[in-house]
Amino acid sequence: MSDHNDTTPRTENQSTMTLVREALTHVSSLVRSEVDLARTEVSENINKAVGALIALAVALVFAIVALNTLSAALVGWVANLTGLGAGWASLIVAVVFAIIAMIFLSKGRSDLKARSLAPTRTAANVQRDANTVREATK
Repeated sequence: MSDHNDTTPRTENQSTMTLVREALTHVSSLVRSEVDLARTEVSENINKAVGALIALAVALVFAIVALNTLSAALVGWVANLTGLGAGWASLIVAVVFAIIAMIFLSKGRSDLKARSLAPTRTAANVQRDANTVREATK
């Protein structure tokens, strides 16, 4: 009987250790998966941002050409309409364009904030996993 009592606790300890090892393996695997997902998501978001920046650069080139032509036309129109000289007409057109540029600059900056590049799906998954582990350990 003495031998039987000595082996029972040892088997229970081994069983407990096995469960702990398995749990740590699962947690480690889960963390690796979440890190991989975060890496993939950040990479996808950066690729989208690069594509957006390239599109903005191309649009900017065409916009500059168009604005140069439009500016010349508007300066001529303002000068003819008001009787002002070309210098004053140019200043009026430049101020209007500067205001429009500031509006678009503000919009572009807000669209490229760091939070739009953050791995939001991964953050949600980690939060869900943490809640699941918390509930399981209660």
